[in-house]
Amino acid sequence: MASLQIAHNTRIVKEAAKLVGFDYCGISKADFLEKEAPRLESWLNRNQHGTMAWIENYFDKRLDPRKLVDGAKSVVSVLLNYTPNPEDTILSEGDNKLSRYAYGEDYHYVVKDKFKLMMQYITEHIGEVSGRAFVDSAPVMDKAWAEKSGLGWVGKHTLLITKDSGSYFFIGELILDLELDTDGPIKDYCGTCTRCIDACPTDAITEPYQVNASKCISYLTIELKEQIPTEFKDQMKGWAFGCDICQEVCPWNRFATPNKTKEFSPSEELKKYFEMPLKEITKDVFNELFKGSPLKRTKIEGLSRNLAFLKKDY
Repeated sequence: MASLQIAHNTRIVKEAAKLVGFDYCGISKADFLEKEAPRLESWLNRNQHGTMAWIENYFDKRLDPRKLVDGAKSVVSVLLNYTPNPEDTILSEGDNKLSRYAYGEDYHYVVKDKFKLMMQYITEHIGEVSGRAFVDSAPVMDKAWAEKSGLGWVGKHTLLITKDSGSYFFIGELILDLELDTDGPIKDYCGTCTRCIDACPTDAITEPYQVNASKCISYLTIELKEQIPTEFKDQMKGWAFGCDICQEVCPWNRFATPNKTKEFSPSEELKKYFEMPLKEITKDVFNELFKGSPLKRTKIEGLSRNLAFLKKDY
């Protein structure tokens, strides 16, 4: 009887994920990430996280969801496609490029809203279930859990790749005190391909499955709060916020299809912004245009710095 109930609950959870619009859903047992522990420690010890000192915090919680959620039994991982429509990819062309994930509304809010609806459905059909939703905003190793639950494999560029649809996905987790049937991991399909490594202009992918974040263009344009080191002057390739190069060259992204989430469509204001002279970008203009946008993470100071760096105005 217990196994039938677990199977029933598992079906409800996956049904809920599909109904609210997630593209993929997989489940893992809430347990210690034994394989990831030495990798994370080694990466931190080599200072390859740059100035992101917050990654050093809550080491134990990053590796064990039971330290984040009392009574945690299952980690439900979901993926939400953000591949833009072909006519919108103009924002990733030209002199000032914008990473595809930042075209629309901030994914943190979009994914969390879907999680709220998902939890409502789960409690309506199962009963009282306790848990927490996570969207790249707490010490949770998103890619590790997605890989563990069979949603894809972590490629040589350290991003999750799905066999059917490529890598343009947001990842989120529901950590629940509910026992569920688990999904097993799939194999790594990168093979002998090294396109992502060969294409990285800053050599941030130091070896397969290893990224020195302090050299990554996404880090330099978003996370770094200081001046961008002059050594990267001729290596930015026009990226003003984030970078998609390693994903653009990945053969698996030939299977990517446009997303169906209206919140991820770029606004006309966003398109106009990159046509404006730098001197016209005031704080008020920036805050108005990018209310609820991922670009607010850099603040006007960071984005203006990036655009100036690309124009070689330093």
